Amino acid sequence: MAKIDVLDLNGKKVGSFELADEVFGNVNEDLLWEAVTHYRAARRAGTHATKNKKLVSGSGKKLWKQKGTGRARVGSIRSPLWRHGGTVHGPQPRSYDYAFPKKKLLGALRSALASKLADGKLTVIESFESLSGKSKDTRKALDTLGFEKTSLIVSHVSGEGQEHHRKLYLSTRNLDGVELVGGHEVHPYHLLRYDQAIFSRPAIEHLQETLKKNISRRQKAEVA
Repeated sequence: MAKIDVLDLNGKKVGSFELADEVFGNVNEDLLWEAVTHYRAARRAGTHATKNKKLVSGSGKKLWKQKGTGRARVGSIRSPLWRHGGTVHGPQPRSYDYAFPKKKLLGALRSALASKLADGKLTVIESFESLSGKSKDTRKALDTLGFEKTSLIVSHVSGEGQEHHRKLYLSTRNLDGVELVGGHEVHPYHLLRYDQAIFSRPAIEHLQETLKKNISRRQKAEVA
């Protein structure tokens, strides 16, 4: 079982954390692609719309009589054949979301964590409680830790962690290239989008236990 150093906000080692092989073992790139594709599809607004014959402006009166004029018959100025007429079979508002199995999502999350660990982009912080809630203090802490590129901060939200999560949110919302998510809502998309993943120790502990519980017997045998 591998271990990772646990740091304080000054970058000093204050302990270590054991990483479960069944969580941080294999990277399934195909599963990661599926999870990210589903996440981006679900985020699409789907508000595109065109006006059909009944929505465009114009009278519904028949322009001329059906026969005897020598001209082609026409029923409405709003016909799709005419300029400014309605659009036929144009896009209408819809949802691009679709069902995605929970087991596949959790498998993709394990792969994303394993990928970050393999790249040396996973960091565990003992606690964020000492942060004051000001953006400049959080930025200073990230600079001290050497995180100059984009960063994803994952904190524990339940119980007493809610108040600390709120303070951390206030201190990160204005920082460019920094995003804060709770440990219960972190997604493979988040981990792949940002260069550095920074977990609080309670967040990584809770997430690891959750992922271990949802591993099938077959997957455990493959890891072993």
